[in-house]
Amino acid sequence: MGIVIVATLAVIALIVGLTGGFGGGGSSKKVSSTGASTTAATAAKGASVGGDTACPKADGSSPRTTSFAKPPPMCIDPNKTYTATMQTSQGGPITIALDPKKAPKTVNNFVVLAEYHYFDGLTFHRIVPDFVIQGGDPKGDGTGDPGYKFADELPQAGQYKIGSLAMANSGPNTNGSQFFIITGQQGVQLPPQYSLFGQVTAGMDVVNKIAALADPNATNGAPKEKVTMTSVTIQES
Repeated sequence: MGIVIVATLAVIALIVGLTGGFGGGGSSKKVSSTGASTTAATAAKGASVGGDTACPKADGSSPRTTSFAKPPPMCIDPNKTYTATMQTSQGGPITIALDPKKAPKTVNNFVVLAEYHYFDGLTFHRIVPDFVIQGGDPKGDGTGDPGYKFADELPQAGQYKIGSLAMANSGPNTNGSQFFIITGQQGVQLPPQYSLFGQVTAGMDVVNKIAALADPNATNGAPKEKVTMTSVTIQES
């Protein structure tokens, strides 16, 4: 999935499948899950779950799983605090405060996937200057998902800011595993069509280092070099 930025002469597929447009910086932008990218997935395929998805083990010992037949049950406690810590090939950590009170289903999905090691080895396959870095696609080409979709938990207008973590999509209620981190004012100006579920609290220097790898000549958001998430871990408190 991917955010699609429609620039003056090129359509750049960015975040997992948003289809709504917005104005900002002289460009019209969308987030779409159908844009192709030249960045290949870097992680080997994990295990598959064919029936109901079970909650992963809290100690992190669940085997890496990358395909699910159904969305996960509610495995988190929305009244607790959840922090995601991301390590990347460009350094880390990137620390993200998740928001289970405003987006319990979205946070639950992210936590479950992280604890199944779903994100480990995946790439930031789309990087667009002054907009977003996008990852979480097991195919690495903007079309991948975990095998299911789940409903939106949309914010009010004006709530996106630099460092916001939100879901990419291909239309209403098509969330899967692709997400983006806002890196510039054009991302801040997105319409409230993407589930907002976290905020970077430390490590924006790493996010900006990744954002600096945007290829100005790419028409699909593919970065100048491959950027990998080496791990995403969750702390509950």
